[in-house]
Amino acid sequence: MQKKGILWLYLFLIAGLADLAFIIHQEEGLRYFSKPLIMTGLLVYFLTTTSVIKGSILRKSVGAALAFSLLGDILLLFPPLFLFGLGAFLMTHICYIIAFKLTQNHTINLMKVNFIKIFFYNLPIYILSAFLYFLIHNQLQDLKIPVIIYILAIVLMATIARERYGRTNPGSFWQVFLGAMLFMASDGILALDQFFHPIPDSSILVMGTYMLAQLLIVMGIRSHLIAAKK
Repeated sequence: MQKKGILWLYLFLIAGLADLAFIIHQEEGLRYFSKPLIMTGLLVYFLTTTSVIKGSILRKSVGAALAFSLLGDILLLFPPLFLFGLGAFLMTHICYIIAFKLTQNHTINLMKVNFIKIFFYNLPIYILSAFLYFLIHNQLQDLKIPVIIYILAIVLMATIARERYGRTNPGSFWQVFLGAMLFMASDGILALDQFFHPIPDSSILVMGTYMLAQLLIVMGIRSHLIAAKK
C-alpha cells in the first residue's frame, strides 16, 4: 500500500513540475492535462496511505478538501467560471478547518478559553487579510460578498492551523501551519494579480506556493496519524 502511495506522490510531483514548465513556456493548452493531475495524484496518495482510518470523518474531510481543490483547479482553467472555482476552494477551506480541529489532542472548554490571548496570537493573520482586502476591494464589484466570505474562511483555516500548536506533535503542527500560510499566500498573490496590479510571474508564484501548501498539509495530517499510533 505504501509503495502504491509513493507512485501517486510521484504523479503529483511530476504533474506539478510539468504544469510549472507549461506556464513558463506559455503552453496554456497543455495545462488542461497537467493541472488536474496534480491534485489527483495527491488525493489518491492520501487515500491509499490512510486506509487504516477508512470511514473516519478525518479521512473524509481531507479527501473532500483535496477533491474540491481538484474541482477548483479545473474550474479556474476557464476564466468565466472563476466564481465557481472560488466556491470550490471555499469548500476546501471548510473541509480543512474540520480536519485541523480533528487533529488536535485537546478537549474544548469554552469557559477556559482566553479569547483576548487568542486574538493577539492571530492578529498578524487578521492584519494581513485586512490589508489584502483593502488593496483589492475597489475592483471587486459584484464579487465583493463572495470574496469577503472566502477571506473569512481562509483566515479561519489559518487560525485553526495555528491553534494546533502544542496540541499535536511538532512536525505535524509546523507542516500544517506552514501549509495553511502558503495557501493564504497563494490566494493573496492571485487576488492581487487579478484585482489590484499585475504581478510578474504571478502564475508561477501562485501554483508553486499552492502545490507546496497542499503537500505540507497532507503530510502534516499524516504525521499526526503516525504519531497517534505510537
